[in-house]
Amino acid sequence: MISVDEYLSELLAIAQPLAPLDMPLLDAHGATLATDVYAGDRLVLRGGGRIRSTHIGLAASIGLDHLPTRPHPRVVVISAGADLTEPGHAIDEQHLYESNSWLLTTAVREAEAIGYRVHSIPDTSEELKDLIEDQLVRADLVVISSGPRSVEMLRAALSALGEIHEREVAMEPTGHHSYGLIGPDKTPVITLPSDSKGAYIACELFVRPMIRQMLGRKNLSHRTLSAILDGEITGNAGVRTYVDGIITHDREVLRVQPATDDRRAEANGLIIIDSDSATKRATKEGGTEVPVILIDRRAD
Repeated sequence: MISVDEYLSELLAIAQPLAPLDMPLLDAHGATLATDVYAGDRLVLRGGGRIRSTHIGLAASIGLDHLPTRPHPRVVVISAGADLTEPGHAIDEQHLYESNSWLLTTAVREAEAIGYRVHSIPDTSEELKDLIEDQLVRADLVVISSGPRSVEMLRAALSALGEIHEREVAMEPTGHHSYGLIGPDKTPVITLPSDSKGAYIACELFVRPMIRQMLGRKNLSHRTLSAILDGEITGNAGVRTYVDGIITHDREVLRVQPATDDRRAEANGLIIIDSDSATKRATKEGGTEVPVILIDRRAD
């Protein structure tokens, strides 16, 4: 079993920044500046940040009509499983509605990737392998979430395409985690847990930093802050637990409460319970401080 931080380090090792290219000024807006820009010996624009209107104006003022940029990574999100049904269709007790690909595709877009959604209902691992292989032509990164009864099929399909590493990550929610390089261009691939909550948290913790590194950004992960806990949360000793939380400001103090099922869509952060602690609760003296990850949709 490895820690969350160790697993992220392994993933970042295969998510190299994309090769820079020169883009016309208006097309470069919103992309990542690949290198520092100088006017003679004077530094005008510092590389590694998102190109905004002020950057465009400064570039034009020194006579530039192009800027060196990192392209937005193309991320193919695949959800595979014969037990999954597309929304809008009738369902029976043997099936679940497929929601992960919708959730994950929009999540990678929020991280500034170009997201492509693919839902497959393969009968064999060979069919799934062919589907994944067909997607590699438009992928800088492949993200896969399979139904609970399709893990073995996915394992066989990916192993036929490249070298895959499976990991047991010391975290809760848990699930099947693996990654590797597949196809002739050694395209990075990562698999996420089958349940939607685990898949989403894994996407924010692991996939988002991979995308940000491919973009050439400096800040890869969401900020971790301290907040006062309102309520009680329970984790499992020996693993790091993540709980959906609603973070608010109260007189310049951050407060957080666990998000109940009916308010899960309002969650804007994750409460962390470290592996050496099983329970956190508010106290009469004013609450307990807990670390929280602030999910920032702006992706600056």
